[in-house]
Amino acid sequence: MADKLQSKGLIPNKFIGLRLDQALAKIFPKYSRCQLAKLIKAEHVLIDNKIINSPSSSVNGGEYVLISAIIEVADNKWKAEDIQLDIIHEDNEVMIINKPADMVVHPGIGHHNGTLANALLNYLPGSKIIPRSGIVHRLDKGTTGLLMIAKTLKAHDSLTLQLREHTVLREYQAIAIGVLISGGTIKEPIGRHHFDRKRMTVTNSNRLSITHYRVEQRFKAHTHIQCRLETGRTHQIRVHMAHIAHPILGDPVYGSRFKFPKGITKKCRNAIKAFNRQALHASLLGFIHPKTRKKVFWKIDMPTDMRNMINILDKTQR
Repeated sequence: MADKLQSKGLIPNKFIGLRLDQALAKIFPKYSRCQLAKLIKAEHVLIDNKIINSPSSSVNGGEYVLISAIIEVADNKWKAEDIQLDIIHEDNEVMIINKPADMVVHPGIGHHNGTLANALLNYLPGSKIIPRSGIVHRLDKGTTGLLMIAKTLKAHDSLTLQLREHTVLREYQAIAIGVLISGGTIKEPIGRHHFDRKRMTVTNSNRLSITHYRVEQRFKAHTHIQCRLETGRTHQIRVHMAHIAHPILGDPVYGSRFKFPKGITKKCRNAIKAFNRQALHASLLGFIHPKTRKKVFWKIDMPTDMRNMINILDKTQR
């Protein structure tokens, strides 16, 4: 479940010297200190109209605070639902799921049920004692592909640490708008948009974000690319590719108005118009197994809609 948190006011002088997350927890007792710390790190908190992304920052008292976010609350209220899962692998510690394009990962505003978390609570009743039902990372609703699920608290701690240390291997297949001459690396920090807090953007923050990409196949006005994440910011690939003027095909948030090239077939034009999600697929996932301590990897082909789109683009350029 999610709650829209939008609050503002002054930090009382009696909180002078407290950590920022401690002070906010006292001001907003409905939310845990851990939740508020995550909001701070995600740049949802403005102090005197400046973004503060360190929960340990001290407050001086009298500062103007503005918090605006959609925050998850009371995940123990999430309901178990009998929803079919595409399970790629399962053992006593972890599960690997192939997420379809129409599935949201966590319950939130507008999506209180039908999510991966709801499905996991039904399939793994014991997951209710694990944070976020064992989901340690996420894919956007329109993105397909591999997700790792922790089945135990020990596995959750291990996978979370590996994500934090950027040692999890995550590769994606994508269709970018425009023709890329070669691959490259994008090193641009990503943070919340200053006006639209639901969007991410390249900022001047210290949240360095690194995406490596390489060309798989070029078409008349598109490029099939492979992306590898070195960091894992929200919407990272989508934001980075849009930043270099090659947004992901079908991206409803960061996509640009597409001009069809001359000579494009009617079939191709209609297929592009009908592609109603970002053409992004998590194809490869690898990490150190929490129990065996061995490197494990899973790879999965692109879904039918992306394969069909690539076939159409390939035939169009001939």
